[in-house]
Amino acid sequence: MIVPKPVRHESRPGSFVLDSRATLNADPALAEVAAWLRGELAPVTGGELLPGSGTITLTLGDLPPEAYRLTVGPRVEVVAGGPAGAFYGAQTFRQLLPPAAFRRAATGPFTVPGTYVEDEPRFRWRGCLLDVARHFMTKHDVLRFIDLLALHKLNVLHLHLTDDQGWRIEIKRYPRLTEVGAWRRESQTGWNGAMDGRPHGGYYTQEDIREIVAYAAQRHVTVVPEIDLPGHTQAAIAAYPELGNLGTPLEVRTTWGVGVNVLNVEDATIEFFQNVLDEVLELFPSPYIVLGGDECRKDQWRASPAAQRRMAELGLGAEEELQSWLIHRFDDYLTERGRRLVGWDEILEGGLAPGAVVASWRGELGAVAAARHGHDVINCSNTSLYLDYRQGPGEEEPVPFGTVLTLEDVYAFEPVPEELRGDPAAARVLGAQCGIWTELIDSSRHLDYMAFPRLAAFAETVWGPAERDLAGFRDRLAAHLPRLEAIGVEYRRADGPLPWQRRPGVPGRPEDRERWQAKLDAWTSNLRTL
Repeated sequence: MIVPKPVRHESRPGSFVLDSRATLNADPALAEVAAWLRGELAPVTGGELLPGSGTITLTLGDLPPEAYRLTVGPRVEVVAGGPAGAFYGAQTFRQLLPPAAFRRAATGPFTVPGTYVEDEPRFRWRGCLLDVARHFMTKHDVLRFIDLLALHKLNVLHLHLTDDQGWRIEIKRYPRLTEVGAWRRESQTGWNGAMDGRPHGGYYTQEDIREIVAYAAQRHVTVVPEIDLPGHTQAAIAAYPELGNLGTPLEVRTTWGVGVNVLNVEDATIEFFQNVLDEVLELFPSPYIVLGGDECRKDQWRASPAAQRRMAELGLGAEEELQSWLIHRFDDYLTERGRRLVGWDEILEGGLAPGAVVASWRGELGAVAAARHGHDVINCSNTSLYLDYRQGPGEEEPVPFGTVLTLEDVYAFEPVPEELRGDPAAARVLGAQCGIWTELIDSSRHLDYMAFPRLAAFAETVWGPAERDLAGFRDRLAAHLPRLEAIGVEYRRADGPLPWQRRPGVPGRPEDRERWQAKLDAWTSNLRTL
């Protein structure tokens, strides 16, 4: 019962016993994957899997880089096209173990039935956006989330690092970005304007970022940073008021929604953000860098003599063209350094930068237009993939925000828009990405609830073929959820939130309280044995 569903999966005679006598051999090129697998299986085997007769082997074969073949019998063999394929084969092998094997206190032996799997992904961009700007997540929370992405064979973490409500990455040249921009005095609690009255903030040092990027790379996840501009920049303007249009101090924004404060278009501001990006590029080896470009209000540019003067100098007739000019400047900057700019679909307005990749979020029109104009596309459709949207219609949901987006809705998503199917431009779709925006998600526990199990459904849409098998997915998900539970993921149950996951003031059902108190007691007993 593997998630995401492999291309081919069949039973074979025999079985494999994983116990303290197991050994692991790997081709030298797969040494890092072997080291990771040893660490994951060490609790089960009672110690590190040493080289030996090779009861588990990882070898290279003539396959695409992310493809693998897994054979389980008296021995386990993973043949892969490269380290990524070997890693995915090892993840599949882990899923063949009983859920109890995922616990850190697990003790073997465990028996794995004979199996053969052939597998490779359909799309090369299988991503998830994590918004740490609205609510800061600790480095530990990010590392844990990377492990959860890797378990589901997702390979891109789009880390949304800056916005109106917070700047989360240390830039040594401009220390006030984190001294001032990383902190706000309070936060809006919902979409009704109520405030919590509590300061909030935090940021990642450059050493933190290096650790996150290296940890992800070991799990074949590319961390793609987002530094928003020219909108969603109030935290930066609060730190350095000369970046804005008003000439007056601002505070880091405390409310949600689309703000009016945007960057000015002076040469000094462009140089400022190029200097920021100089440090960002040193930290992130990703070939893609996201610069936002979304939801940029043009009111201040219309009222700014400096912005209007810039437009006249450039011969521009509309403020949308001014944004396009600005995006072109940064596209040139990144291209000169061997990187590619990614922007939200608003960068189509006013003319698209030649090498830019479009992250299409407002439905699928942007994806279709960009692909037909020869631009690569990432499908991020908010109506299908925004996991901060509520999962049920009831008032019991922790924060009943947005349209209802069920597990079944996510599973029905197809990364290639309908208008492009059968069109050569469909090859421009790199893949897809779900989004977890955190305006109303303020803890890793709430993140678990919103992400799972919908993220498992999304993983299957970007890994496997276009055909969907909802009944089969539900069967496999039923086997997968105990794995998530074993590693501490507080996912949403199919019948709704558990008592402590409900909105405040909504009483839990007595049978829920009794059932989960018994489970909590069992977990507590298990923890005492660690």
